[in-house]
Order: sequence, then C-alpha cells, then structure tokens
Amino acid sequence: MQGKGFCDVRRFVVLFLCVGFGLQFVGGCRKDVPEQTNDEVSQVPEAVVEAKIDDMASAVAAVGDWPWRRGPGGDNVCEAGQNPPTKWSETENILWKVELAGKGHATPCVYGARIYLASGDKKQESIWMQCLDRETGNEVWRTEVYQGKMAKIHGDNSYGSAMPACDGERVYFPYQTGDEVRMVAMDLAGEIVWDELLTPYTSIQGFSASPALYKSAVIVVVDGKENNKLTALHRKTGKVIWQSEVEADHESYASAVVFDVAGRMQVILVGPDHVRSYDPDNGEHLWQCDGPAMCCVAVAVADDKMVYATGGFPKKALFAIDASGSGNVTETHLVWKGDDKSPYVPSPLLADGLLYAVNDKGLFRCYEAADGKILWEEKLDGNFYSSPVLVGERIYVFNRKGKGFVLKAGREYELVAENELEQGAFATPVICRGRILLRTMEALYCLGESEN
Repeated sequence: MQGKGFCDVRRFVVLFLCVGFGLQFVGGCRKDVPEQTNDEVSQVPEAVVEAKIDDMASAVAAVGDWPWRRGPGGDNVCEAGQNPPTKWSETENILWKVELAGKGHATPCVYGARIYLASGDKKQESIWMQCLDRETGNEVWRTEVYQGKMAKIHGDNSYGSAMPACDGERVYFPYQTGDEVRMVAMDLAGEIVWDELLTPYTSIQGFSASPALYKSAVIVVVDGKENNKLTALHRKTGKVIWQSEVEADHESYASAVVFDVAGRMQVILVGPDHVRSYDPDNGEHLWQCDGPAMCCVAVAVADDKMVYATGGFPKKALFAIDASGSGNVTETHLVWKGDDKSPYVPSPLLADGLLYAVNDKGLFRCYEAADGKILWEEKLDGNFYSSPVLVGERIYVFNRKGKGFVLKAGREYELVAENELEQGAFATPVICRGRILLRTMEALYCLGESEN
C-alpha cells in the first residue's frame, strides 16, 4: 500500500547502522542446545522449493553505487580514485542536509540517481521506505510497507535497522511486525511487488539483519528466541528457493553475508553461539566453529582463505577461521583468536592483509590478518556502533556523538583529521563519487568538497 500522507513528526530520534544495533543481550533463561554432529551439519534442508536459484542474472553494482550492505564488495572498501573530504562541520563541506522523519538506523542504499532509506514510528504504528534524489536530497516517493501493532524493541534499535538492497529493478527490505519478520520487494517507483512471511519472530531487542543478493536470490537470516531460519527468496516472485534451520534457542543480530572464500561460494553467519557456513545455492550447512560469542551483531569479513568474525555477549572475542573445512571445525580450522577487547557491534574491515577493528568503547586496533598480531592500537574518543570504511589509503569512522575520525591505513597509526557534527551516528557512512552520505540521529548528510 502506498503511504504518502504522513503526519508531521515532532520529534526526531536516534539512528543506527545497519547493521546493526546492539547493546548487550538482556535476560532470558537459555536452554542447552544439542551439539550437531558432522553428519547433521552437512545435510541439505528439507524445504519446499518453489523457485530456482539460477534463472535470473546476478545483481551487479554499478560504478559509484552502494546498493547493499557493506558496499559493492561486501567489505566496506570503497572504489579507488575518490577524494572525499577530510574536513567538515555544520558550516563546511555540507552539500546538502535533509531532516528525516521517524526512526531508522540503517545505512542508506544508493543506486543510480536514488537513495533508499527505511524508517518507522511507533506512535504512528507505521514502517515505510523513503526514496530521495541523490543530487539534492529531495524526496521522490515514500511507501508505507506496514501499518499495525509494533513490536517491543531495544531503545537503541529501530524499525528500520535493516539496510535495504537494490538490484536495479527492485528494492528489498526485511521488517519486523508485532509477531513476525517479513520481506518486502518494491519497484523503483515505490510500488510493492511482493511481501512474504519469513518466520514468526519473538525477540527481546528486535530485528536488524540486512539482506544479501546472490544469483536469483535475496537471502536473510532471522535469529529470534525460536524459529530461527536462514531463507533465500526469489528476487522476482518472493517464492522460497530454500530455507535452513539455524540451531539455537536465543536471538542474535548479525546479517548473513555471501563470500567467495576457500574456493567456493559461502553464506557466512555469525551467531548465535557459532560461526556457520552455508552453500548459497541450496542452503546446505557446510561447517561451523563454536563461538565467538552467544550473541553477535557485527558481520563477518573474508579474504580468499579465511573468515574473520567478532562477537558479542556475554564474552567478546575475535576469530580467524580457515573456511575450507566441513562439519565442526573448532579444533581443526580456528587459526587464531583475539581477546575480550574485540568489537561487539562495529564490523571489522579487511584490506591488504591487515584487519582493522574498532570496539564499542572506541579502542581501534590494526591486526596482522594472517596471525592476529596487533600492529597498533589507539583509543578514539567516544562510543561506537558505526563500522570503519576504507577509501584509498584513508579510513573513516564515526562515533555515536557525531565525531568523525579519518585515519591513515597501514601498519603505523596516523590520525589525519577529527571533525564534529551536531548529531551522532549509529549508521556506517556510504562513500561513493567522492561524497560521504551519513545518516545521523535526525538527518541525512551529504558531505563533499564545496566549490566555494
């Protein structure tokens, strides 16, 4: 249904990445989850197949776009050759700024001339998708995707914490109703094409996982207190391609991501309790590694051989896992393990053999990816939910109070600049075409070198 007559929202509220929100997991008694055997791990799910995985062309990111979680390569590494600003303020290098209604923590989805943002408002009992013009920030359309009872969520979460994904024909957005999680697909004019149930959902903190695109599928995980599922839906029809059970009886919040790692395509899911790998063609559960935590928010990163995953609650750890195994690989393929100063919410950044990670309290570290050696660490001011982004030789990261840091990438720490805005950021910045799109507590900023 189309929702273009929204009431004025008198109060603007906090925003968060997409990734992600996440204060520590709250309460609830945990049952013991039976350990899976290697045979169980390798089973293909018994789901009703309604659609094919390979009857559509794979989605491709155009130059200058940021169409899904963590950008074109799924790694928060931006296109080379850009020169975004290193200095900005409320009066410097702001090309435009748009105040946003409702509450939404997700990173903007950027495709072509448009920006797509999800938001919700508990008082209005509404969740919507908003489309803005990329050059001016002006609203192009707004579509209500849900009207009804709103679920209880954590104060640092929102009803628009999942980042939308766009394949050039449709925009995909998973959202939480009062008692379930659904996936909606809209065309680029804002009309709803399909809206399908993923699973019933019960949660303490609320849903936040973003979708991934692979071949004909849009893939998303739902980790609640029960009915935990990883689902691949057909991008054109919304029909089930495959669906896998996620063995857990408590919630987690990390998005599933697809990587070409260790010689095969793999869907990597961090938490609950394990890092898991699935075959994106059929949902087969390939391997799992115990840990890094019961509850996780940050998504994994990967190189050509290893997966790097961090979590969470009640204890924190950072894992480097050889992704070539099968079954339970905890004793055989865990290459190295970081300490309890690892991130919970911000996702790590991997580039040129170095792993960068800022934890929730602002401790920024650079690791040797091969063996976990800490090359440098520095305490940045403030607390962090936003994840670092790499542009050329510069790393950009924002804290929850509005301060943005620019660091030089490499084996030695070097702070390039610090800048402040009036509003804090939960969302990870999008950097493309030389501009920084930053969703803050109340607005969307477009930062770029001013002509003046």
